[in-house]
Amino acid sequence: MTTSLIVLIRSIISLYIWLVIIVVLIDMIKPGLNNPMLNAFRGLVYPPLRFIREKMPFVVTDTLDFSPLVLIFALEIFINLLLR
Repeated sequence: MTTSLIVLIRSIISLYIWLVIIVVLIDMIKPGLNNPMLNAFRGLVYPPLRFIREKMPFVVTDTLDFSPLVLIFALEIFINLLLR
């Protein structure tokens, strides 16, 4: 792949990681917040998190949900493999 395409993919993934962090933090602080922009962000973030929760049920405990960390870790690994 060309360098500019790799930089573009890496930038999009980095923005998505920040989006995951922002949505998770907002949901921790105000879980019932109903904002149209936040709902759009949730629509982008929740499907991969739901997939991780279904395929790896051990990442969700009674009070803690580690699926955002798994998603961020997987995306970081993908970025690092992309740079090889």
